[in-house]
Amino acid sequence: MNTNRGISLKLCVLLLAGMLASGTAAAQGSGQADKDDDTKTKQAQAVSKEVYERITKAQEMVDAKDYNGALKLLNSLYNPDKLTEYEQANVLNYIGFIHYNMDNTPAALKTYEKLLAIPSLEPQMAKQITFTMAQLYTVEENYAKALTALDKWFTLEPNPAPEPFILKAQILYNLNRFQDMVKPIETAMDVARNRDTPIKEDWWGLLNFAYFQQENYIKVRDIQKILLQTWPKKRYWLSLAGAYTELGEDEKLIYAYDAAFTQGMLVKGTEFVTMAQLFLQADVPYKAATLLQEKIDAGVVEKNEKNYRLLSQAWMLAMEDSKAIPALKKAAALAKDGEVDARLANSHLNIGEYAECVDAAKAAIRKGGLKSPDYVQISLGMCLYNQRKYSDAKNAFNEAAKTPRSQRTSSQWIAVIDQEIERNRQIRLAEEAAQKKRKEIETRKAESSRA
Repeated sequence: MNTNRGISLKLCVLLLAGMLASGTAAAQGSGQADKDDDTKTKQAQAVSKEVYERITKAQEMVDAKDYNGALKLLNSLYNPDKLTEYEQANVLNYIGFIHYNMDNTPAALKTYEKLLAIPSLEPQMAKQITFTMAQLYTVEENYAKALTALDKWFTLEPNPAPEPFILKAQILYNLNRFQDMVKPIETAMDVARNRDTPIKEDWWGLLNFAYFQQENYIKVRDIQKILLQTWPKKRYWLSLAGAYTELGEDEKLIYAYDAAFTQGMLVKGTEFVTMAQLFLQADVPYKAATLLQEKIDAGVVEKNEKNYRLLSQAWMLAMEDSKAIPALKKAAALAKDGEVDARLANSHLNIGEYAECVDAAKAAIRKGGLKSPDYVQISLGMCLYNQRKYSDAKNAFNEAAKTPRSQRTSSQWIAVIDQEIERNRQIRLAEEAAQKKRKEIETRKAESSRA
């Protein structure tokens, strides 16, 4: 996570402008030392006319984008034996700034390190340069040195703004010190509150990441709620849903997804599939089915076996077997095992389509890979029974009876079939007897009429 180079550049420009202004004033004024400074400055805080003029010339060259010319000029000017420490500080600061503008950050850092080594360097300048170095080390991804520089800056700054604490958290992120990120971020937020300035969205995001890395999903959940109140975005709804999942708060999970769905934030096929699954978990299968059907028909949700299975399950749970059948047929055509065909057989059975039921059940048995082949045999037997194919039905139930759990059910169905066969036999015998009786009566009538 690199810091923004533009931010570093802006700070360098402001720092330089302030220092040049100070140098200009010193060149034009007396340069009198502060009488209250017990340490006393070793040299007068002023720049000579010659140094001032050459720095001004270098500034004009920088304005004209002649960085090499400005650098050459300032390098020829810099001579510790001829310049006061205050003059050295001004020259080195500008040299560092030019190196930065030339995208030579290592040279800028080396120059600033030399600048900080000046014994009489003003505290304010030392503080500003130290913070600039923390930023530049971050740009160079030298996070250990960046953290050292920034911690030193905190000892120099009695009243830091929120942003340096966020910079520290970003550096700690890059050092994989996620737990340590929390304190500087929360401190930045406290400072912002005390100053009555806004807490930025990305600060909450950074804090959320820190807690997420520690698997503190309670904090993650609470942060997502704060983000949603101020910046309602899709990713925060989904992140909140993830926190609910990790916390086992499944009953709240659907609310997060449903809110995103209601606000039109769901666009991907996988998101609609998840929404449908949550509707099923919440015992609203009709909403799951209608949502999936709409998105599959529109081509948003992929037309694959898995999604067709889910769609058929939703229709079946919604007691809409006739609507489940098209999805089951498409899923069955894509399936390598017979599980979907088995479901298809049951749907046909439920709406009395017995011939189609038999075909689907036989396809399931033929494909194999069934979790409960005995149940498929029972479904097949029931459909054959309703077709009055009793012999084939008994064969199916006998196959099912080979599995112990289905023996009782199969035996009951076989008994029903036997009773049906016997009843039909008795009816047939009664009909045959009646026919025989009618013939006898008709014969006697005929003989009587002849007599």
